[in-house]
Amino acid sequence: MNNFVYHIPTKVYFGENQLGHLGKELAKFGKRVLLTYGGGSIKRNGLYDKVIEELHNAKLEVFELSGIEPNPRIESVREGVKICKEQGIDVLLAVGGGSTIDATKFMAAGACVEHDAWEFFGANAKPINEALPIVTILTLSATGSEMDTAGVISNLETGDKLGRLAPALLPRVSFLDPTLTYSVSKYQTACGAADIMSHIMEVYFNTQEDLFMLDCFMEGMLKTIVKYAPIAIAEPENYEARANLMWTSSWAINGFINGGKRKAWSCHPMEHELSAVYDITHGLGLAILTPRWMEYCLDETTVDKYVQYGVNVFGIDAKLDKMEIAKCSIKLTEEFLYEKLGLQRTFTEVGIKREDFAMMAKKACRYGDIKGFKTLTPADVEAIFEMCL
Repeated sequence: MNNFVYHIPTKVYFGENQLGHLGKELAKFGKRVLLTYGGGSIKRNGLYDKVIEELHNAKLEVFELSGIEPNPRIESVREGVKICKEQGIDVLLAVGGGSTIDATKFMAAGACVEHDAWEFFGANAKPINEALPIVTILTLSATGSEMDTAGVISNLETGDKLGRLAPALLPRVSFLDPTLTYSVSKYQTACGAADIMSHIMEVYFNTQEDLFMLDCFMEGMLKTIVKYAPIAIAEPENYEARANLMWTSSWAINGFINGGKRKAWSCHPMEHELSAVYDITHGLGLAILTPRWMEYCLDETTVDKYVQYGVNVFGIDAKLDKMEIAKCSIKLTEEFLYEKLGLQRTFTEVGIKREDFAMMAKKACRYGDIKGFKTLTPADVEAIFEMCL
């Protein structure tokens, strides 16, 4: 295991009926709050009224920005930055899933600089040294943005979807109430589960570092997803299923499992190009890509990791031939994603066309070859895309 620094000072209120603490937590940062949210579901399910009541009880002045999109746009970030600067916002409150939280992070950072927020992204990205305080109320278990330093933003003008990490983007306080995910659709629950699974697998599939202790932790989280995601889909108000998925979502990407890992992620840069061009749900794109990436990377140099995964996560008989176990582990991953979660399995089903493969592969490797579990060139990425048709 390599040297690393682990510091996650996000304060988490986990469980039901925790919003009574919201007002006092926000008041620690000031009086003027920008409330951000998406398409209005929080108004339909009553969460909006509860939040507003808590803010008013704390005598906070509230400003609002709604309509933040899935695969959030830079335009929404710019609008949030404008409100923050014009209204002297002290703290931002993001109520929603990863898209709302990601956009809010860059509003908070953009409010502290003079340049356009898109300049935080790309090869010549400007530094993020500070951001206004961010508080979150999570309504969808997927991205882990409620407890990490990262965010991803789309720019339709340039056709880019780019991510960025910076310690200043870490939420100060996050409210994680599993009951707030009861109304999440079966489709979004499935996509969220696929996203969580991918966050873990991007670290787990690794031949460079010895992460035995963390591997055990990751295998436990993967087994949690395999067990509870189908239950949450079949029984939307099953508290234990929703709670286990929510907490796994946060720990999948808050940095704990990295253990100083030096290898890059593979499926995420490929998927970002899919959703940048076709605006598909991020978790769905990952679900289509992941088994094909696994198949593409399987050879005699990597097979042992597949064996470990298949035996410890899916319970495959360890006495079988290594390559047989590896191929079975891929098959069981496919069955979980496409049959148990009910997600589409091909690009053809979601309208992704071969004519865009070369361009998307080149952009996926915009910073050079993807040096992940196996190094991927643009040609390799195109080959994986072909397997997804």
